[in-house]
Amino acid sequence: MTPVEAPLETLLKAQIAASGPISLHDYMAACLLHPDHGYYTTRDPLGRAGDFITSPEISQMFGELLGLCIAQAWVDQGAPARFILAELGPGRGTLMADLLRATRAVAGFHAAAQIHLVEASPPLRAVQASTLADHKVTWAESIAGLPDDAPLYLIANEFFDALPIRQFTRHVDGWCETIVGVAQNALVKGYAAPTARADLAHRMDDTKPGDVVETRPDASPIMARIGTQISSHGGAALMIDYGNWRSKGDTLQGVQGHAFADPFAAPGHADLTAHVDFEALANAAAAPPTNIRATGLTDQGALLARLGIGARAERLSRNLTGAALENHLSATQRLTRPEEMGSLFKALALYPAHMPAPAGFD
Repeated sequence: MTPVEAPLETLLKAQIAASGPISLHDYMAACLLHPDHGYYTTRDPLGRAGDFITSPEISQMFGELLGLCIAQAWVDQGAPARFILAELGPGRGTLMADLLRATRAVAGFHAAAQIHLVEASPPLRAVQASTLADHKVTWAESIAGLPDDAPLYLIANEFFDALPIRQFTRHVDGWCETIVGVAQNALVKGYAAPTARADLAHRMDDTKPGDVVETRPDASPIMARIGTQISSHGGAALMIDYGNWRSKGDTLQGVQGHAFADPFAAPGHADLTAHVDFEALANAAAAPPTNIRATGLTDQGALLARLGIGARAERLSRNLTGAALENHLSATQRLTRPEEMGSLFKALALYPAHMPAPAGFD
């Protein structure tokens, strides 16, 4: 029996037939955010019933410790009487809920915070509203919807990895961009003719023909906005994601049902991500004239250790026994062990140049 073709696959094939191959960037954007058939616009992808689990869903300690990190940065900067507490891509709202619970005892923090969530997915917005029902929350479609007249304290956990990428393979005559076309009635990856690219001139020294470099054009304006606001009004931004300081290699992957999937097999039905180039994020945020500093890249496990996950895990374990205790210990190890999420995930912080770095990064 011939498999039923996904509706988005039919639309993309028709588009390619009419106009020619599309860029990988445009393919990813359609797969993830098509208004009727996009992965994020049509479902809640998180949890055991979804396709993947993020750190906040693994243990409450993740959001608690990052919340205390944000609160300490707020105190270090004079505890401004009004600030924007924002999260990009907040999933089910679990991280924000844990952050707010952990910071209840920080005098003045909740009274000063205006909570804003940047979320494009209607299903996830509904879940966030339920999770954060006890708090006043404002939603925005994009970072442009955040107020820009106050200090900005922002968290982005596994947000940038889902932004569409452009992918280039170095050739002796320039760079060949990855494109998506149709062959034998299937969506397939291909390559455009080589061209010179000024935006990749800085990668000529650390690459050779055949090497792959990925860029995220949609990330730069987001980071520039964050950098400008923190430079003008104060604040801090924490970015946690999987990737490295500089992009290298083909890192595009599909995930469906907690397993790797062919990114081109069923568009709109699998999560598509790629490693984050943290150097590009830092450069976009700290470009002159912003008065911003970016920390070095820190392993997630090391950051959580510096923020006190050992003591917090021990305290939470005191009243646990049996399966509950085993699950707690397993979650702690999953977040921090190098062979699990501890080294795969990295953290980067931005802060005003005249202020101390956020706790755990200095």
